[in-house]
Amino acid sequence: MKLERIIHSLDAVVITKFMSDGDEIEWACATDLMSEVLYYSKDSSVLITGLTKQQAIRTADIADIRVVVFTRGKEPDTPTIELANEKRITLLITPYSMFTACGRLYEAGLRCCPE
Repeated sequence: MKLERIIHSLDAVVITKFMSDGDEIEWACATDLMSEVLYYSKDSSVLITGLTKQQAIRTADIADIRVVVFTRGKEPDTPTIELANEKRITLLITPYSMFTACGRLYEAGLRCCPE
């Protein structure tokens, strides 16, 4: 799934300078526990989380995740956005809950990271 489709499906706003290029995103990982991201995520994943701190960006970087979606309209602080820009990670904000965001992406064809 292209990033543009994810943005459209989630009524999301891009808040970073960098926007991931035309790479296909194949999987979604939805959690607030960053240890689960490291365990379950796969390449070409999007992280859906309510955790808006730098920890989410650092974890996404380690897991080679290039797109992070913050749920419920939560906005990260400036240092978190700056870190994402530095790491070339696209940050999105969706007004939806994690449950609804996952459902909308599933309906659009994106699947959960395999266990």
